[in-house]
Amino acid sequence: MGSDQKRVFLAVVLSGIVLVVWQTFFAPKPVIGPKVEQYKNRVVEQNKNVQELQESGAPQTTSNNEGEGEKSQIKIQNVTLNKNGYSFSFDNKLSLKNSTNTNSIIDFNSIVGNEGPFKIQILTNKGPRELLFNWEPNSDKSKLTGEDSAHDIKATIELSDSGRLNIYLTSPNAYRYRLIFKSSKKELDNQQTRKFLVYSKDVDRYQVGDAENGEGRIKWFGLDFNFHMLTFVFQNKQMSKFYSNESGYLILDTINPQNNISGGLIFTKKDYDHLLSFGDKLELSVDFGFFYVLAVPIMRGLQFFYKYIPNYGVAIILLTLLIRMITFPLQYKSFKSMKKMQKVQPELAKIKEKFKDDPQRMQKETMDLFKRAGANPLGGCLPLILQMPIFFAFYQVLYESVELLGAPFFGWISDLSQKDPYFVLPVLMSLSIFLQQKFQPSTTADPTQKKIMMLMPFFFGFIMINVSSGLVLYIFVSTLFGMIQQYFVYRTTD
Repeated sequence: MGSDQKRVFLAVVLSGIVLVVWQTFFAPKPVIGPKVEQYKNRVVEQNKNVQELQESGAPQTTSNNEGEGEKSQIKIQNVTLNKNGYSFSFDNKLSLKNSTNTNSIIDFNSIVGNEGPFKIQILTNKGPRELLFNWEPNSDKSKLTGEDSAHDIKATIELSDSGRLNIYLTSPNAYRYRLIFKSSKKELDNQQTRKFLVYSKDVDRYQVGDAENGEGRIKWFGLDFNFHMLTFVFQNKQMSKFYSNESGYLILDTINPQNNISGGLIFTKKDYDHLLSFGDKLELSVDFGFFYVLAVPIMRGLQFFYKYIPNYGVAIILLTLLIRMITFPLQYKSFKSMKKMQKVQPELAKIKEKFKDDPQRMQKETMDLFKRAGANPLGGCLPLILQMPIFFAFYQVLYESVELLGAPFFGWISDLSQKDPYFVLPVLMSLSIFLQQKFQPSTTADPTQKKIMMLMPFFFGFIMINVSSGLVLYIFVSTLFGMIQQYFVYRTTD
């Protein structure tokens, strides 16, 4: 260390010593009076509350002082509405507790993952306020009326014949409303994950536990998991802001104050036709993806075959064979082109070796060779590309279709929506893809590329281990029947 650096270092150390001595022995002590001390404690307590709120991720609710005496006389209790096998249970605070549905086959709590997954509050200048009603049920317990006197809000809740819980809130005061969904992150072996759905112009899907936000004219929003969903549908679209956070909340705040608001809660299995009967585009909650226009006919095809042979595994096989036969003209051209490409491989290798130092001449000779042999390097790809939308649509139908939920196939496969418990179908699928590669002509002479292609079937099979057995069955049958078609083409063409 140089002399200049030593002097700088010594000056910094001495300055620090002087500062510490001054603060300890000579600096004046602050005098904290009663008011200052009280203010300090209040700030500390407020900061503590804010920190706890942020850590929990819970939406902040301001307690209500107005009418507290009258509200305290209302006992917090759960009420249940029943009709035609449907039921909803909730408390005086408009917090949902439980629900049953005639067409749901999975327990409500297993779907929502949290007790009290939905509630409604109002937004005031002092923050969100909880509601508290004194319910009065009708004779058959399918309808409730009540009033929150502290906020002068009247409520009517009625369970419809279709299982929709209609909620009507009216008040002479204009309020903004906050609607809250609460759940927890979860993913099943069949890759079904809990998601929040928000429908405005399109359906946006967010994983529970992800931080997202948006704004728009919202028609419905809710929770989607394992072929079921809990959704709130506004009677009229509401201009709203919404956000989700890492703690599993989806919070929607209406933007415009209004004297009344109405909508309905629906808990149901995501049966496409049943959702169509509700209207409001609820069928879009079934995620058929980009190729929606192809997915719906494929789903109808599955339903058609199931009508005559009540086994969805058999329906998948029959529909797969039908689609393979319909698309056979494209496959025929593809197989024929691949065979011609195989024939020219030896001559193509000679051209590459002979003109390796002259790329332009190599390209010219290659094109002349293709022209003489009638081979098209893209002939094997284009027909397959044209079939890809059908493949993806079929894949999405089998992934999203509620028909497979709890549907047995044969023997050990008792639920086509779940993975094969003994991995028989993934192994058969991998072997069929491997045999198909061995059977079809190779269009490349690169040994490294050939080895990679030979390993792909087993890598693909490993990926598909936890996928629903219905999807694996489809790929296996499609590959197997494709080999039969390929063999036919090779035997009937030169």
